[in-house]
Order: sequence, then C-alpha cells, then structure tokens
Amino acid sequence: MKFILRPYEIAPESVVGGKARSLWLLTQAALPVPSWFVLLPDAFYESLSSGSCARLEEASTTDEIRTVVERVALAGGVLDELKLALAELCPGDEPVAVRSSASEEDSAAHSFAGQLESYLFVGPSEIPDRIAQVWCSGFSERVVAYRRRAGLGPLPKAPAVLVQRMVRAEVSGVAFSADPVSGRRTTAVVTATWGLGSALVSGATDADTWRVDRQDQVIEEKIAAKPVVYRQDATNPEGVRAVPVSPDSVSKSSLSHQEVRRVAALARRAERLFGRPQDIEWAMEADHLYLLQSRPITALATKADPDGFLIIWDNSNIAESYSGVTTPLTFSFARRAYEEVYRQFCRLMGMSERVIEEHTPMFQCMLGLIRGRIYYNLLNWYRLVALLPGFQVNRTFMEQMMGVRESLPGEVVAAIEGASTGERIGDALRFLRTLWGLVISFLTLPGRIQRFYDRLNDSLGAGRPDLSGSRADELAAYYRKLERRLLPHWDAPIVNDFATMMFYGMLRKLIVAWVGDAEGTLQNDLFCGEAGMISGEPARLVRSLAQRAATSPEFIRTLCEDSLHAIHKAMRQIPQFQEEYQAYLDRFGDRCLEELKLESPTLHDDPLPLLRSVGQYAMKLQRGGAEIDNRELVIRQRAEARVLEALGLNPFKRTIFRVVLSNARGRVRDRENLRFERTRVFGRARLIAVELGKRLAALDVLHEPRDIFYLEIEEMLSFVEGRATTTDLKGLVAVRKREFAQHQSDEPPADRFETHGVVYAGNPFKATSKLARPEGEGLKGLGCCPGIVRGPVRIVSDPRKVRLMPGEIIVAERTDPGWVMIYPLASGLLVERGSLLSHSAITAREIGLPTVVGLPGVTRWVQDGNWVEMDGGTGTVVRVSPS
Repeated sequence: MKFILRPYEIAPESVVGGKARSLWLLTQAALPVPSWFVLLPDAFYESLSSGSCARLEEASTTDEIRTVVERVALAGGVLDELKLALAELCPGDEPVAVRSSASEEDSAAHSFAGQLESYLFVGPSEIPDRIAQVWCSGFSERVVAYRRRAGLGPLPKAPAVLVQRMVRAEVSGVAFSADPVSGRRTTAVVTATWGLGSALVSGATDADTWRVDRQDQVIEEKIAAKPVVYRQDATNPEGVRAVPVSPDSVSKSSLSHQEVRRVAALARRAERLFGRPQDIEWAMEADHLYLLQSRPITALATKADPDGFLIIWDNSNIAESYSGVTTPLTFSFARRAYEEVYRQFCRLMGMSERVIEEHTPMFQCMLGLIRGRIYYNLLNWYRLVALLPGFQVNRTFMEQMMGVRESLPGEVVAAIEGASTGERIGDALRFLRTLWGLVISFLTLPGRIQRFYDRLNDSLGAGRPDLSGSRADELAAYYRKLERRLLPHWDAPIVNDFATMMFYGMLRKLIVAWVGDAEGTLQNDLFCGEAGMISGEPARLVRSLAQRAATSPEFIRTLCEDSLHAIHKAMRQIPQFQEEYQAYLDRFGDRCLEELKLESPTLHDDPLPLLRSVGQYAMKLQRGGAEIDNRELVIRQRAEARVLEALGLNPFKRTIFRVVLSNARGRVRDRENLRFERTRVFGRARLIAVELGKRLAALDVLHEPRDIFYLEIEEMLSFVEGRATTTDLKGLVAVRKREFAQHQSDEPPADRFETHGVVYAGNPFKATSKLARPEGEGLKGLGCCPGIVRGPVRIVSDPRKVRLMPGEIIVAERTDPGWVMIYPLASGLLVERGSLLSHSAITAREIGLPTVVGLPGVTRWVQDGNWVEMDGGTGTVVRVSPS
C-alpha cells in the first residue's frame, strides 16, 4: 500500500483532502507553489493497532476518540516511505511546514479555517510527531463542534497531511481575488506584513492593505503599523517567534505597487483556474513570489456585487392584482402578456422595429418574480417612458398612476434620460415620428376601443363555454388561437392607460395651478359618480340582491349561515332573486378575489362569498343601515361648481379645463372597463388551464389537476405539442411545490428594494431603510372619496372570511376588484397601499364610499375595534375614543 503521493502521482480520484487537491491543481497549472507531498489518510489507520481501530469505531464521544488518537505513532512502513519522500523534498534537511488536508477542508461550502493544527519550520526529526499531532487535531472537540454546526457527519475522518518546503518569507500575507467585505468581484484585496503570515493569524500585528481594480490599478492603500515580525525559532514549539521591527520599518509599506499588482494577479490566476473567487496565502522570498495555499471565498455566496447592474423592484399597485405568492403559471402568463403588449405600444407610437428590437431585454423584464411574488422592474418602466417625448413630465404621471411612493435617485434618472435622449432624438425625424404616433393613437382611441371590444367578444363568445368534453390537444390549440387573436391586438387598453396617465396628470397640475387645491381632494371629487363605469356595478348588484333578500328574515339567515345547497334550494322560492343572482354570475363570475391569479377559485367555483355578502348587507338593510345612493353625484356637482367659481369667466381656462377633465374622465372610465375585459381573458385562460390539468391528471402525468398551476404556460402547452424539454411533470411540480411552499413561509420581500448583479444570489430583498411603525394619533394618506366617518375599524386580510358589523371601517394592506362585494357593508375604507388610480380608489369614488389609500403601516397602527375618524377628502385619519 502506498501512503505518500507526490504531485505528479495524484489522480482525480485520490483521497488527498481539500488543501492538497487545491495545491495539485495549482501545481499542474504551473503556478509558483513550493515543493510538497501529501501523506494519505490510510497512513493514520495503518498506524493504529487492530484494538485501537475497533475502539475508534465504537467511540461515541470526543473524549473516547482522543484516548485512541493521542497515542498513535507512525507505523514502520509509513516512516520508511516518509524518509524517502523527505530525502527528495529536502536533501539538505531544509525545514518544512506540516499542515492538515481534511476531505471537506477548504471546500466551497466549508473552510475549516483554524480548526486543525499547522506547524512551521519543522525539522526532519520532528516531522513524525507533528504529523501525529495534525491527525489528533482532526478529531478535536472544536472540529466535532464545527462539523455539527455545518450539518456534517458527527464522526470526523482522519485528515491527509501536507508536507511542504518552507519559504523564508521576507514579506507574506493573504490576498483575495474579490473583495470579501464589499462583495465586489472585480476588486482584488491584497494584505501583507513583514516576515511570516502567522503574525496576522495570531493578531500580533496589523497588515498593510491594498485594493486593485480590474484595470490593475491600486485604488486604495492603507499602511498599518507593523511592530513585530515572525521569524524562525527552533526552540519554540510552534517553530516561530515574534521579533521587534526596526523603527524605520514599522510604518513603512511592505510592498511596492508593482509587487501589489503581482500578488493581485496571482490571486486572479488562481480564480481563473478554479472558476470561483479565491483566498490565497502567499509569501515573497528574494523577489520570488510563492503561492502557499488557495481556497474559495465562501462568504461571497451571501453578498451581492455592488458593481453589478442595479435593479429597483417595486410592487406598488401590481400587488393589487397579484398579492402574495403567485404560481408559475400565472407569472409566466403575465410576463408574456406584458412583454408583447408594450412592444405593441411602442409600435403604435411610431417606433421602428430596429429600436424595439434593441430594447428586447427591457420588454422581457418588465416584471420579476421574487420569492414567488410579482414585482415591477421599475427601471425598465422608466426606460419605457423615456423612449417617448416628454420624459420628465411623463415619469411624474407614471409615478402617480402606479402609486410609486418615492422617485428614483437623481443620478439614476439622469442616466436613463441621458441614454434615451441619445437614442430617441439622435435625429429630429425619429422624434417627430414618435410624437406623431402618439397623437394619432390618441385621436383614433375611441375607434380602437370599439374594435377591441368587437374582437374580444368574437373570440370569447357570449357565454362561458363548456370545455369538459375537449381533448388535451384541442384545449392547447384553443389557447393558442386565443393568444394569436388577442395578445397581438391589445392596443386599445395600453394606449388608453398611457392617455389616462397623461390626462390625469395634466388635470392635477391644472387644479393646483388654477383652482389652488394641492391636496388632490377636488380632483377626486370630480371623478365621483362617473356614469358607464363597470367597476361599481357589482356593488350595486349586491345592493339590489340584498334589497330583494331583505323581505325575508328566514332567507337572510339562510344566506348568512347555511350551506350552498340549502341556499340554492331556498333561492327557488324567490325567482327574481335567483334571476338576478344568475345574471351576476354570468357577468361577474370571473371577478373574484385575486382575479388575475389563474390559480384563484372564481365565483363559478364557489359563489358562497357572494351570497354571504348579500346576506350580511340584507341584514344591514333590515336593521335600518344608512343608504348612500346618489351621494357620489352630489359630491361631483359640488366639485364642478367650485371649479367654475375658481376659473371665473375666463374662456381660455374654462375651455382647456373642460377638455382635459372630459378626457381624463373618459380615459379613467375606459381604463376600468377595459380592465374588466382583461379579467374575462384571464378567466378564459384559467378555464383552459383547469381543464387541461384534468386531462393531464387523467393521463397520470400530474398527481392532481391543480398541479397544472406549478407549470409555466409554455411547459404546459409544449408537453401536449411535443416540444417539452422535461416530460417528468410530476417531478417538476414537486420541485416547484417545495420551493413555493418555502416562499409562503419565508419573510416576504420588502415592498421596494434594490438588487445588484445576479438577482437571486446574495441580495437580501430588504428595504434600504426599515419601515418604522407609525406613531402618534394621526396618519395622512391620499383621500380618494370625501366623507367624514367615525367608527370602529376591522382589519381585513381575506374578505371571504369577514363578517362586518354595522358602522365598521375596513382597514386593509391592499385590495383588489374582488373586494367590491363587501364595500356596501362598510362605512369607510382605509388601505395601506394604492394610488389615486388604483381599483379601490376608483370603485370607492363611484359608489361614494369614503376612502383613504396610501397609508403606510396603517394595519400595524390600529387594532380591531379601535375607533378612528377618517376624512376621505383630505386623507387624514385620527384615532379617537368610542362615541
């Protein structure tokens, strides 16, 4: 049996441990490594007696282990081989270093730094004892504790042992091919001190430190006081001793800049060899630079590179559509839709295909998925707006529409605007073409909207189709057909959104400048009671159903407490109620909680939340609850009168204001109505996915039909169409389910945060500043619908599970269109998130429900039952005593 291997004798499968394997690769790559050999772990077990081997296998505590390993002495065959290897390595009896090389040591995951013993300047006669001591250190209590913390096996294996010629270092130190403190992958860090590097390890002296950039320039230098130097000392068990440094060298730089660059280059060579950033030990003797050791920098795995590309993630009002964890099917569907829709928008604006293709990465990354939650890639939204004329004005309007709480830093805005300006108006023709496209799109918008409705109704049909008899390939083909007919023609909603952003923003500026209302209260009042807006219709239908149910106390009790079967049975006795209820489902059956998440159950799947809301509202009416009919129209008329008074008889101002207001109202109305059509499209995609899930489960390629939501759209379709790269759908779903279950239990990312470089590596997804708990007795948000209300609050996270009491004010982190069923039950609405154009704000204005949005931390500021007084006009909320 062979117990020692020279570098040229080592093979990939040799059991030599982490350090030795690293040195072997460095030696093969011709890096300047001092001569060495490695004593294999088999030498340890060869040196144990049969009885000692048995006791070691049976040992269960570190004390029992140590009683065995402390007595080990090198076997005769091991000693003979060691003498031959030393004669080759050190023919003149030169001193060596004796160090451990454990199997997991210096790995990418575990460094074991400082856990095992190392000995320097070891003379020939001491080498066997030092080898035995290194073996012994491999079984120490601290090694066992380290392994336990690292999740490794409890019983260590004997380490291999390195024997390497000593370098009589004049200067030595460590170097990092990447900065382990800042995380910068392109910055090398070099540290150095006089003599041996063990002075740094012991803490006896500080080190000089330099940082070197990728252009090989020294960008930072810190020269430390180095009062001692470690030199060889044969009388010391550690082989070295501390010697005072001459006064003129204490604060002198230990390396020239040229030498610093040599060390940095050596560290980077090691990184290129191993394919990951390295932490090296080095020494310099008589101008010869030696590489003593190289290991991965394990700390970098948890650090993002601050020089990496910056992305700002924000979930402002997209959380209204996609709250919480969202499945892969929904995200892939939304991601594809956003990419294609905004490409269309740019074409409508007159941009050339060349410019659009140049911005492909932007279109592909409008959205991101962070721990299962959907976020805007905010910089790409600014880049999109920057492609159009009037960036400075339009970005402000965009921020208002999206509910972005804070603008970009000035330097980021300047970088976006500077780049886009060069691209956009490099010649006047391109600029004018974009401007002309914008004008034409606005002028032709009514016709576009009508054609959009016609195309949508033709594609989706009048009612909800029965797909239960369709084959899997027919379902896939149906989805492809809808995608071809609808996705490339989503022009009307996106142009209308942009027009909404512009006219709503212009109206705000006119109201501030000409009417003197800086709070935004008047602007909200002007939008109350807008006719023809579909978003308020569900609330009105709930009210109508409740009025029909209110005539029968027994039916109200059934609606509030009994099963769905019992409700349907009782409903037959009230034909008009049943007819209106079925009409509601036919019209709004897909308008559910989290309606844009394909995995969300709709009212077609479970209509009980709707019926419970109707029952509760009927109970409120029976008890004499106040009605709010026509209140919104009164608010609107008062606002219009105030505007006319402020504008006086100035015909120019009146004309401009009327045109802007009319367009703003029309665009907001159409925006809500077109969003409902989006709900219909998502509902049809959901229906196809559910049915396809049933077919794949029947084929036993999915465990259950709803597993389909853990596939991406293309994965779902390509399995049917023969283009799948993974056909083990059960295995793929299992991986996704585990990951998304972890997302559910993990701390959610912040509402807004930054990432650098590789998004999913090293970025903590935390806000740059911690969100403080609101203090004091009052909060200020965005008033959306006027009205002063005093009452108890109810914090609602799931409106399906809440039963509001008369007079209660809803407090929510965020809302979506599915909440509209419970709005008639509330006396007011306070929302943590949202903008003046969010769905909750628009719906509240339409039905006259006093509402304040944009109240950061309100769900932590109050508790259920606390009383507040809210002013939906000014946006103020104050804690009060119960009246």
